[in-house]
Amino acid sequence: MEFRQLHYFVAVVEEGSISAASRRVHVAQPALTRQIRLLEEDLETRLFDRHARGMRLTVAGQALYEEAQELLDRRTRLRARLSALGQGVIGKVSLGVTVTHLWVPEVAGLLGRYRDRYPQVAFEVFPLLSGPQLDRLREGSLDAGILYLDESGPPGLETRLLQHDHLILAVPEASRWARKPPATLPELADADFVWGFRSASPIYFDRIQAHFQRLDFHPRVVQYGADNIAILSMVAAGLGIAILPAASSCHPMPGIRFVSLPELDACAMPLWFAWRPDNDSPALDNLIALVESFDAPAGMAD
Repeated sequence: MEFRQLHYFVAVVEEGSISAASRRVHVAQPALTRQIRLLEEDLETRLFDRHARGMRLTVAGQALYEEAQELLDRRTRLRARLSALGQGVIGKVSLGVTVTHLWVPEVAGLLGRYRDRYPQVAFEVFPLLSGPQLDRLREGSLDAGILYLDESGPPGLETRLLQHDHLILAVPEASRWARKPPATLPELADADFVWGFRSASPIYFDRIQAHFQRLDFHPRVVQYGADNIAILSMVAAGLGIAILPAASSCHPMPGIRFVSLPELDACAMPLWFAWRPDNDSPALDNLIALVESFDAPAGMAD
């Protein structure tokens, strides 16, 4: 039994005759008659009682007609769903985003444009630091990530530059640094700093350390936070000051003042979009195409 035969059978039932059905399905009457006969032989039962005034369904024919309509409808829905999956207009995409950048206009704009273009794709967004994102990308539990990377990118991942970032100073609003902001890093030599753990984002951590070594600046770290949101909370509580990605200022927190310094502006912190090239998800392909349609920030190559 073939779907084509079921389609012909339904047409004969609904049109009431072979001749009318042949016009509907654009098949010659002899060929249509043969297909109905083959269907009956395959099912080993009569589907129609044939008489001079036309054709009437048997009990078996009536049962097949009811089932055939459902089968053909399910086939249509399945084909439409598979086509939509193949085009990436439905499905799911899991995306990691560094905690600091969830509110950055470039990232928010990318998510918004993707949602506008593919409203039926389910977005799973995980706020993750760069280190955990890399781990999940490598193990295949994350489709794509927005994170800090070296320009060369890690082996096994494809990358596109998404945004330039730099560093900024965060100080408690009630501190002397808020009342009289420092002009240079050396003024902070005796300040208490809140810092992050290297394991959370090794590339980000090492880039900052290398920049400070070039400047011969050695912050006095007295507190540690698990991520930038935790660090900002500790700064707001007056536990110290912190140096963070400038994107942190896109999500202002009560009790914090952000201060720009030339030495921090000079530390480039490129943000990358990354994915595994062996991930064949059409929904992910559409997200990659959207990222690639943006103009790369000046001064950086993919």
